[in-house]
Amino acid sequence: MTQGSCASWSVGRGLRRLIAALACCLLATGLAACDYTIREAAIVAPVDPPGGDPVQEPTDVKYYPSDEPVRMGLEQYNRGNYGISQRYFKDAVEKAPKDVTAWVGLAASYDKLRRFDLADQAYAQAIRLGGETVQILNDQGYSLMLRGNLGGARRKFEKAYSLDPGNPVIANNLELLNGSRRFIERPPNNQP
Repeated sequence: MTQGSCASWSVGRGLRRLIAALACCLLATGLAACDYTIREAAIVAPVDPPGGDPVQEPTDVKYYPSDEPVRMGLEQYNRGNYGISQRYFKDAVEKAPKDVTAWVGLAASYDKLRRFDLADQAYAQAIRLGGETVQILNDQGYSLMLRGNLGGARRKFEKAYSLDPGNPVIANNLELLNGSRRFIERPPNNQP
């Protein structure tokens, strides 16, 4: 080796050692900072938080039902989307099984979908929870009218009307029922 090549080789080797030493210093400084942060955090933050275990068990969590499913069910029902309203009301009764409004909405949605068997179950649950209210009696009468059970519908409407004689919805349903009876009944000579 020549003297010039030895000098460049030793400078290059020295430069590599310097870079390695600087890298070790930076790494050590970084690790020291982490160690300091962990140590400092242990001093600042208590190991056992006051008030017991901060993690809740699933049985400790209380559910506070929202009116969102009922609101959306009513909105979809009023738009004529009875299948969608039925899904929202079903969600509402699953989340809040004692919500009479949700049960009545579910029953009315089932009526519009012509699922009268399920509507009867929903009306029965609503009556168990809130009793025979004017709205439930009126809705049951309308359900019976949709099925063609005009006598049963009349009994429900009259019972609702006796509880609230000034209710225009019930009066309108009775008038609708009276019109339906006149339209359906035919004189015996027009029978096939």
